[in-house]
Amino acid sequence: MDMSVLIALPVIIPLIIGALSLVALNNHGVQRILGVLGTAAVLVAAIVLLWQTWLNGIKVLEVGSWPAPFGIVLVSDLLGAIMVLLAAITGFATAVYSLKTVRKRFERFGYYPLLHLLLAGVNGAFLTGDIFNLYVWFEVLLVASFALLIQGGERAQMEGAIKYVTLNLLSSALFLTAIGLLYGLVGSLNMADIAVRLQQVEDPKMVTLVAMLFLIAFSIKAAAFPLFFWLPASYHTPQVAVSAVFAGLLTKVGVYALYRVFTLMFTGEVDFTHQILLWMAVFTMLTGVLGAASQYEVRRILSFHIISQIGYMMLGLALFTPLALIGGVFYIMHHIIVKANLFFVAGMMYRLGGSFELKQLGGLYKKHPGLALLFMIPAFSLAGVPPLSGFFAKFILIKAGVEAQAWWAVAIALFVGLFTLFSMIKIWNEAFWKKAPEPAIEVPAPYRNTALYWTTGLLAAMTVAIGIFAQPIYVLAETAAQQLLEPQRYIEAVLGGAK
Repeated sequence: MDMSVLIALPVIIPLIIGALSLVALNNHGVQRILGVLGTAAVLVAAIVLLWQTWLNGIKVLEVGSWPAPFGIVLVSDLLGAIMVLLAAITGFATAVYSLKTVRKRFERFGYYPLLHLLLAGVNGAFLTGDIFNLYVWFEVLLVASFALLIQGGERAQMEGAIKYVTLNLLSSALFLTAIGLLYGLVGSLNMADIAVRLQQVEDPKMVTLVAMLFLIAFSIKAAAFPLFFWLPASYHTPQVAVSAVFAGLLTKVGVYALYRVFTLMFTGEVDFTHQILLWMAVFTMLTGVLGAASQYEVRRILSFHIISQIGYMMLGLALFTPLALIGGVFYIMHHIIVKANLFFVAGMMYRLGGSFELKQLGGLYKKHPGLALLFMIPAFSLAGVPPLSGFFAKFILIKAGVEAQAWWAVAIALFVGLFTLFSMIKIWNEAFWKKAPEPAIEVPAPYRNTALYWTTGLLAAMTVAIGIFAQPIYVLAETAAQQLLEPQRYIEAVLGGAK
């Protein structure tokens, strides 16, 4: 297969499948089949793309055969290819999980077309080499995610959606303003070309101002401190499958954008910009974990923990050492799998226990020991318990912090890890270990669904595998980090003789 075509497939496939799903809007069976087969096709394409990028280095597709920097390009470096694979895994798991959890009335209102559009937007953001097209893909996934968020029209959903869309529109406005100022400075929208031209700008203060605008815009989308409150207000309100795909992917697009622009474009004032990133990372960790500790609704606890874990990912970028970037990439790989799986498990807890409220749950360990195991694996991995994936992700970042002598950041990262364990133990004690409350909540009878157990089980197995086989994952993250620390390789791949 032509490599250039392969780069486009993770975007083209969900767009085509989404269009076909829209045509079959009234045929629920066809929509479900297309959902599973379409996301499976994206998964296969993503695996091949990562393998080819690993073997052959950074690859570029010039859309319409217009050479960079004049035309739009899609770029597959290792970070982008890794993110596309993680999105494909999450999308496929969501499609399978949705078979038995998404109601027909939501399918009738376009659930599957919106899911495919969301995946296209996410993959487009990971692969674009053009800063304006990054904005376009952000808006595509914002439209799709907002439509998925409000399906059902319940009061809590609408309240959460208002906060979600308001803050994200503010982020988009700042992003677009930053793009306009940046274009005025350098006269280009191609990120590789921008990286070259920024080195020639004679007004470093203006460059720093633009960098700060990008930092604020992407931090909002990543749910970083201080503008993170839209996430816990909205992620617990939609269907579980929607919550899971949001938890796994949406904030990571913001994190990816931060990694991309602050390793490729804005590298002239590292002491200033990355010090701000460090403070934001620390406060993001703290506010997220403290918010989780105060909650007693499962999905709200997990939503606040998305925020705290974003802080760890930002810490890797903020420290900006080779080991720290390795830890950041490793952490992203671990967290997307674990967090999506925890939301899937939360949905199963609801179906078996009749509530998301911990005070109304109990006895699940005795009645459903398999579900208890499926919860323990991602929960303990999130807390960093060895030998699961989260332990190695946290260990690498802690070691990087020690080497950089960022002692206070290391101390807070360890503290947050302990409080994360506290939250997971709280869920375990309340939902699984204590006796079921009296009178018991009525739940639909006989709940046996192999598809849901297989979905959560395979993601749990991946979490265990990342921990047991941490060395090859570390090597992959190390190579991706090397590419980030050597932006000239990206620039040369995109611009070639035009640089």
